[in-house]
Amino acid sequence: MGIADLLRGVEGDGAFGVWLGRTDGTPVLAHAAERTHYSASTMKLPVAMAMLRRVDAGELSLDQPVLVHNDFASAAGGRFGVNRAEDEAPATWEKLGSEVSLGWLAREMITRSSNLATDLVLELVGVDAAQAVLAEYGAGDSVIKRGIDDSGAQAAGISNLMSPAGLAGVLVAAGNDSSVSGQYLRDLLAANEWNGEIPAGVPAGTRVEHKNGWDQRIRHDGGIVRPSDAAPFVLVVCTTSELPDRDAQQLIASIAAVAWEHRHNLEEVG
Repeated sequence: MGIADLLRGVEGDGAFGVWLGRTDGTPVLAHAAERTHYSASTMKLPVAMAMLRRVDAGELSLDQPVLVHNDFASAAGGRFGVNRAEDEAPATWEKLGSEVSLGWLAREMITRSSNLATDLVLELVGVDAAQAVLAEYGAGDSVIKRGIDDSGAQAAGISNLMSPAGLAGVLVAAGNDSSVSGQYLRDLLAANEWNGEIPAGVPAGTRVEHKNGWDQRIRHDGGIVRPSDAAPFVLVVCTTSELPDRDAQQLIASIAAVAWEHRHNLEEVG
């Protein structure tokens, strides 16, 4: 069964987008790849890249202390806080009222997908800086306009959007960054502890540098897969659907498995 067959199997259940291609940015398969979805936690990758740009410029330091708090300026005006009940990364919450390093927050943001850590990093980096990264490397209408759980902004229609092509562009940039910061970021992505999508579709032990995202009706994953016996490839799958969440995860894993089977000749994937 090919990727097209898998997508036909969920036709009518929602919106599904796929981008599969080389690390030079050349796609070999694109299905609804320009269509945007609510980004969920995939926006954390451009946030991390914007943070590292400021670190490289000497404006921030991974060692600098950051006070952990839960009160942020809303993109719609006023203030908001992260919903602790919906944040599946408890370690950051255990540090409320104390200081941690920016590097520690970055690890929590990427490897555990902490929402609170993300908003703390974004507060230092700036939404505009994160959007600048996405605009430079992404594609189409992908956009970062607010922090996680900014309910006031959400009510005002201010949202974060990501397309498969947009996330693929950011991953290609991250994969080709030969700097120390580039390797640091790829190591963070490879240490992601939420591995129910792309990593579940490739052999155990395969290095996958990926960032996923999930919310109600949302399940996305995008990453660089690095086989030991073939050239690396980039895969992004975005889903907004009525599928049970486990089925959405399995769909992404199944698409990754097909890509893996064709890793020696991606052009034959179907």
